[in-house]
Amino acid sequence: MSTTYMKYMGLFDELVNYGRFELGGKGYGLVQMTAIGLPVPPGIIILTSACKEYYRSGGKIPEGLFEELREKLKVLENRTGKKFGDPSNPLLVSVRSGAPYSMPGMMDTILNLGLNDAVAEGLVKLTGDERFVYDAYRRFIQMFARIAMGVKTDRFEKLLEETRHRLGVKFDIEIPASEMKKIVEKFKQIVREEKGMELPQDPFEQLKMAVEAVFRSWNNPRAVEYRRYYKIPDDLGTAVNIQMMVFGNLGEKSGSGVGFTRNPSTGEKKLYGEYLPKAQGEDVVAGIRTPFPIDKLEQKLLSQLEDMAKKLEQHFKDMQDFEFTVENDKLYMLQTRNGKRTAQAAVKIAVDMYKEGLISAAEALLRVDPNELNQLLHRRLDPSYKGKPIAKGLNASPGAASGIVVFDTNEAAQRGAKGEKIILVRPETTPEDIKGMIAAQGVLTSRGGMTSHAAVVARGMGKPAVVGCESIRINMDEGYFTTSEGLVVRKGDVITIDGGSGQVFFGEVPTTEPELTTELYELLRLADQHRRLGVRANADTPEAAEKARAFGAEGIGLCRTERMFNAPDRLPIVREMIMAQTPEERKAALAKLLPFQVNDFKQIFAVMKGLPVTVRLLDLPLHEFLPPAEEILKEMFELASSHGPQHEILMRQELLRKVLVLKEHNPMLGHRGCRLAIRYPEIYEMQVRAILKAAIDVRRQHGETAKIQIMLPLVSEKTELVILRKIIEETAEKVFEEIGERIDFKVGTMIETPRAALTASEIAEVADFFSFGTNDLTQTTFGFSRDDAEAKFMADYLEKKILPRNPFESVDVRGVGRLVKIATEEGKKANPRLEVGICGEHGGDPDSVKFFHAAGLDYVSASPYRVPIARLAAAQVAVGPVEKVAVTV
Repeated sequence: MSTTYMKYMGLFDELVNYGRFELGGKGYGLVQMTAIGLPVPPGIIILTSACKEYYRSGGKIPEGLFEELREKLKVLENRTGKKFGDPSNPLLVSVRSGAPYSMPGMMDTILNLGLNDAVAEGLVKLTGDERFVYDAYRRFIQMFARIAMGVKTDRFEKLLEETRHRLGVKFDIEIPASEMKKIVEKFKQIVREEKGMELPQDPFEQLKMAVEAVFRSWNNPRAVEYRRYYKIPDDLGTAVNIQMMVFGNLGEKSGSGVGFTRNPSTGEKKLYGEYLPKAQGEDVVAGIRTPFPIDKLEQKLLSQLEDMAKKLEQHFKDMQDFEFTVENDKLYMLQTRNGKRTAQAAVKIAVDMYKEGLISAAEALLRVDPNELNQLLHRRLDPSYKGKPIAKGLNASPGAASGIVVFDTNEAAQRGAKGEKIILVRPETTPEDIKGMIAAQGVLTSRGGMTSHAAVVARGMGKPAVVGCESIRINMDEGYFTTSEGLVVRKGDVITIDGGSGQVFFGEVPTTEPELTTELYELLRLADQHRRLGVRANADTPEAAEKARAFGAEGIGLCRTERMFNAPDRLPIVREMIMAQTPEERKAALAKLLPFQVNDFKQIFAVMKGLPVTVRLLDLPLHEFLPPAEEILKEMFELASSHGPQHEILMRQELLRKVLVLKEHNPMLGHRGCRLAIRYPEIYEMQVRAILKAAIDVRRQHGETAKIQIMLPLVSEKTELVILRKIIEETAEKVFEEIGERIDFKVGTMIETPRAALTASEIAEVADFFSFGTNDLTQTTFGFSRDDAEAKFMADYLEKKILPRNPFESVDVRGVGRLVKIATEEGKKANPRLEVGICGEHGGDPDSVKFFHAAGLDYVSASPYRVPIARLAAAQVAVGPVEKVAVTV
């Protein structure tokens, strides 16, 4: 049927060629179900363009809309044989919102519209069921008054409750007809008292008010918050669905239900849902009465639903969530949409539908949101737990953990060594807190962002972390923190943190173990067959390396060495090296560190035999390995007050002098990375010696070793790399000569500054590989201090839409991304053998992975628990632009 005459609306069968962005999700489902011959009550859809025009014109109904609606209503009347407002054969309608993306319960619905006093009386004569009619009428008044007129529901609910109590009944369904008639009159009286006007008796006036109420509901607070949380654009608008009513509350052989074509929790291919006799759809959702499982329906109705479920899946090619009503034994379909599902169900449904031949491999891969795999890889809170959180921060590292609160890192390490489960609570963490983090079940900080030390390290360890929890006030000296509501949580109290949501709970909350299903492994194998990008892991312990390999990592893209220097048994030697006055003293201290480094690398290389391991040489400025000046001063004061040994005081004086000498105004841009080795080459000489010796030892022991890549941090000038590469190669030759064996290795650099990216063609001439350190590259490109930005103004920038996304979570394509693209293209042009990857936290962000694919990188590297996410994201961008229609929760 031609649709050229339409401006703002059409009947269901006139809109078959329209998409969900014009019809909204609900309208799209109704149109498509009508097209495939399912029993759908007829109706009209007002397109989303009308809602957009309503807001463009400052909240005014678009010109001609109601005139067009009146004409369409006449067509609907002719088709149904019923007439709007006619007591002898009335047409009643539901009016529902319908956004392009599913927003369950976020917007507004009005049922039984068209009822008035005269229509109610006529309907009683038609049906002979006075109770049904006045139950429908009171429902209409309650919904219409709240949604279209702004009357609060409290007085309505109170009246119903008083009536039930007076009659000694539990449910509204038990209130007799005579009482329902009284309730209707009292409801109308409430409207008069609250609004100073009568409930509209003209059905078309009701309809006009309802349509505008649906438009307004697009911007109600809960809808706005829902869109913000799920990153749904604000300018899509909602459609309005006007549909002939069918009544599930019309006697014993009527009812309403909700069904899923497959189990939304497990993905099992079995009809799933609930049915409530003598009820309208809102009763099922509201939970006022307990429905019974859909499989308890009489066989005739169940068979009809199973047949419809099959047709829905064959048509929509996805699991459907549908609503239905039975009116006097006749089944009607009222809604269908792609069903929300758990991550476990999403994976199983995608794999099963692919095996069934219902969808292609590309569609199967695109059906699962990569971020949702987090739910499958970490312990998580028991979904049945309904407790209230005491605080909320940033969901920095997924998973759930319970333990006693400990504030001191050393105490955390000691108690953890005894097997106690602890949560390390700090204002923020530093590299010195690593032993406490290792011992802890999880980490909670009051400061810091998604890429702060606590966040990055916790993700690498696969431990839950909630950071930037600014609503708590930590008193480190007294050993407690207070929440915004005044709750005092002391050292030794048990708390639970949920790194997936950022919530903090008092006491121990039950959790569930992750279950890596067969279907997940199958999905990831399918992803590996289709992706171009390699996927490696950021790992600097053998445990992290093993986890990464188990999750399918194809090597280590970033092995940091700072943790190795910070370990409790090495830190005194590192400080001895820092305090050295001559190169000889420094080399003597470094010689003590060498065996530790060799052992560290041997364990990691043994796990990663046959795969590349990129070891980043020391990056941190030296002052990071020394205690803070305030701590030294405090110790000196205590020693002096207690007349402690003079040599102890002098030793701390010397340490304080060194701390002050090394102190920097801006450590991030100071004496760190390759700049350290330009001045102190012996540090990198020792590390290179340890790396190569370890690799050869592993090959001798296992017959195979890792493919060694030595990475220099913070290079911004080709000459830096020329000088340091020469030192590395000279050191390597000495090692090979001493051992009597050689091993292949590559030398490359991190690209972390705009200058390095812009001069990549020069640097590439002397590099075997590039690896973008996008955390620091983002800081240096924006001129942001990461922690300060996230703690102080990032929320404002996102709320005011100055930035579309936090650039530390998802790569800034226009700025940082442009530098990545320039460096990749120019680097590969200058050196065709150049390998290019990324090892910043963006390597595990699906949107960033898709950009890196387009920019021509060879691999991404992410924390071990994000390796499966990166594998799936890389496959999704490789398979092309197939519409992703599933939504997971």
